Amino acid sequence: MRSVKLPRLVPSRPAPPPPPAPGDVLAAAEGLRVHLGGGRPVLDGVDVEVRAGEVLALVGPNGAGKSTLLGALAADVPAAEGVVRVHGRPVADWSAPELALRRAVLPQSASLSFPFAVEEVVRMGRAPWAGGDREDEDEAAVAEAMARTEVTGFVDRPFSALSGGERARVALARVLAQRAPLLLLDEPTAALDLRHQELVLRLCRERARAGDAVVVVLHDLALAAAYADRVALLRAGRIAAGGPPAEVFAEELLSEVYDQPVEVFPHPRTGALLVVPHRSP
Repeated sequence: MRSVKLPRLVPSRPAPPPPPAPGDVLAAAEGLRVHLGGGRPVLDGVDVEVRAGEVLALVGPNGAGKSTLLGALAADVPAAEGVVRVHGRPVADWSAPELALRRAVLPQSASLSFPFAVEEVVRMGRAPWAGGDREDEDEAAVAEAMARTEVTGFVDRPFSALSGGERARVALARVLAQRAPLLLLDEPTAALDLRHQELVLRLCRERARAGDAVVVVLHDLALAAAYADRVALLRAGRIAAGGPPAEVFAEELLSEVYDQPVEVFPHPRTGALLVVPHRSP
């Protein structure tokens, strides 16, 4: 019998998503409940939508469930009840390569076991595009991401030799290089100085104005007020209030949620909303 040589099967690459239209819901949670250690609900009946063209800030006290909600929207934390959708489909219906083309995730801390150079770390963000039609964008995407986060000056240094703030910016550059239309950032300003906090939030706003959807976990309410289009204020695993910062950031509500008196007032020059702890003279 003559042997027949079968054609070599090459796995097809998932198709990238089409550009979203302004206002498209790129991620959503409905009736979301999440249980972590001990069975206690960390999130309990959360509903939230993430729209293209907006920055959504998740705020609230420690333990409120902000990072867990971000992880659930990223499909990294499983739901005990309810549903999480990304680009209109339940997250379980997407493969890992398909999700990687649709959302990019910045965790709270970035650590690597091997001494990768800065450029190599940023280039990891291009992995979802390997072998695809947009692989030829790799060089431009990496260079732009490093320039925007101001890490080009130490491109050849080992990631492990960087300061905490420098590592945070390199990790953000990796996320930006991925060029996914949904960005999920967990406390991206925590290790940064004043200048780079403003830089990161400006980048978030610019990505939203370009049509992406950005979710950012923040502890600094003044930053959230200045840069977010909408905020979700979490308390004990539930959303206590949601909407534009000017509507959510009320003194009485914030003082109650944080168990700390706060003052909310307009900036004397710009009129921008300021949120500060109330301090006795």
